[in-house]
This record gives sequence, structure tokens and C-alpha cells, in this order.
Amino acid sequence: MTDGAGAARPPRTPAPGRAGGRAARPVEVHTLIVEVGRRPGDGLPEKATGGALLVYVGARSEEEAVRETVAVLKAAGLAPLQVTAQGTPEERAAAGLAATAGEHALMQRAREENAVVVAEATPFYD
Repeated sequence: MTDGAGAARPPRTPAPGRAGGRAARPVEVHTLIVEVGRRPGDGLPEKATGGALLVYVGARSEEEAVRETVAVLKAAGLAPLQVTAQGTPEERAAAGLAATAGEHALMQRAREENAVVVAEATPFYD
């Protein structure tokens, strides 16, 4: 390898366990509210005009959580319109928002499987 002036420089040595030398951030669970519009075959009730989904996502950052959720929902035939981040379980607890045992179980599943888990779907009607 050479630098811009043509002088040789030693190759980079990645840190153990990760290519590129940076330590991997841990997977956190992010709570998102996703508003969806209509699409043919989206699975929403016939007269619904759209809906909202409560989603738990295992991801390394909020940005990754949003990106992965939108991709999964689009692949499932839904039409995501807007995503609102509600925070990690720790952030929500600090704000006084307690989770139920069922919610904790779904969050744990999202973390362990690094997955997008739709916990609740609410259709909208005009």
C-alpha cells in the first residue's frame, strides 16, 4: 500500500473479532411506531384507510432499526409512511414508561433474534 505521495505504509490490522478494527456495538431493542398506508394485499381490514404498528426491533442503532423495519414491512407488502422512535427499554423506563411481562418477552425475542417484531397493529378508519 502507498499513501498519496507514493510512500509505503503498513497495512491496517483489524481488532480481534471484527473486520475494519472497530468493536461491534451491542444489539439493543428499539421501540418504533410505524404508520402505514394502503396497498393491495396488505392484510389490513377491507375498510381501513391505513394503520399503526407497534414494533420492537433488535438493532445496533436507532437508524439501523428504522432502516431494517421499513425494509421488512415493504417486503411484507405494507406501505410505511412515517416512523416514530420511542426509545430503548432503558430510555422508556427512565421516562416512567413501564413495560409488561409480555412486552419484555417480545423485546427479548427481538434482541435475541436481531429481528423486527410487530407487537400490535391498529387499523385506521375515516
